[in-house]
Amino acid sequence: LPDPAACGRIRTRPVGISGTVFHPLEVPQQIEERFEQIMEKARAVQNPFEQAFFVMVHLPYLQPFDDVNKRVSRLAANIPLIRYNLCPLSFVDVPQDDYVGGLIAVYEQNRVEYLRDVFAWAYRRSCARYSAVRQSLGDPDPFRLRHRALIGEMVRAVVHDQLDKRNATKRIRTDAGNAVTENDAAKLIEVVETELENLREGNIARYRLRPSEFERWHATWR
Repeated sequence: LPDPAACGRIRTRPVGISGTVFHPLEVPQQIEERFEQIMEKARAVQNPFEQAFFVMVHLPYLQPFDDVNKRVSRLAANIPLIRYNLCPLSFVDVPQDDYVGGLIAVYEQNRVEYLRDVFAWAYRRSCARYSAVRQSLGDPDPFRLRHRALIGEMVRAVVHDQLDKRNATKRIRTDAGNAVTENDAAKLIEVVETELENLREGNIARYRLRPSEFERWHATWR
């Protein structure tokens, strides 16, 4: 953003939207009041699809932020879907002209039919893509799912403390013995050791590790 202070803040200046004669509200107090109204009404909507579409219509219309309002609205539309364990909404395949045309119909005519059709098409497309991705990935390992947080903690501890393989093995065995049952300990040790062996710069983000931490630890991993 041109103004770093605008990040995450309701806008306090006028904004324009290219390609339309529509001008969003300009008075900061009114913008904030309308934003609160939108949030309150969105919370009152029970159907997750209606709630998703509601925020996708009203946030771009209000333009509550200095920039990225459309992106925020698309992300916000996924909140009720994910909360109800539904397929998330993706706009990867949506033709830009259709999406923008739907928004312009909202801006200039207060009509939602065009954008509604785009939303429905995008969601059906997202469901098909999501199903294909899930099938390609296969079923998740129930053991890893059950102990995901613990596995992450143990991996981070080894890296943070810059342990070599010998000392890491001792730590992992001790922590596993203290954290899980005897039947699960062997499997947990195997999983954590495998994760450490496969730790690379490209996957350290999943363990909330910084590149500098990884580099220092990796130099001792022998």
